[in-house]
Amino acid sequence: MTPIAFDRDDALLRPRLFLFNLALTVAIIVLAILGLFPLPLVFMAGLAIALVANYPAVKDQSARLKAHSENALPIVLLILAAGSFTGVMTGTGMIDAMAKGAVTLVPPALGPWLGVVTAFLAIPLTFVLSNDAFYFGVVPVIAQTAAHYGVAPELVARASLLALPVHGLSPLVAAIYLIAGLLGVEVGATQRFGLKWALILTLVLISAATLSRVIL
Repeated sequence: MTPIAFDRDDALLRPRLFLFNLALTVAIIVLAILGLFPLPLVFMAGLAIALVANYPAVKDQSARLKAHSENALPIVLLILAAGSFTGVMTGTGMIDAMAKGAVTLVPPALGPWLGVVTAFLAIPLTFVLSNDAFYFGVVPVIAQTAAHYGVAPELVARASLLALPVHGLSPLVAAIYLIAGLLGVEVGATQRFGLKWALILTLVLISAATLSRVIL
């Protein structure tokens, strides 16, 4: 096996601040465990102190932030945008309106089974839709509709997760391209081989969840 080499810039090391950084890390962990302050506040304060102490120059601080948060920032922005989207849809009453419209389309006898229905709907929907479109756009409407039939929102949430084996093979998931590249095969071949096993696993999960009344 070829060893993996990690590039390290010795100029960024702060051996003289080792004890300070260790104490700061321990303090942050203790505060997080004790729950004396909100977690975001604890970690933001810890980050600010660590940056100022280790890299007093603003230019160096910006470089360190960019080096370590370049991949995380898009995810944070995505979560904020998705939360705003869901909040707007809820606050303006759009989700309620869509749910009321959907109620008229659902046969009354099928209402109590919406958890199971959601699990089966999730199979094709999570394959053709992104996670954001499905979980922030579709699932809230289904949950609101199910509430009219006495189905708890957590049942719908659990059911929506059961199709994740199929979603893992979706062309909208970046990991499938990485895996195909590592294996040296085409993405289509990977999907054709794995889809039947993903479907079987999903059906087993739905059956087990239904029999154990986790989604019912």
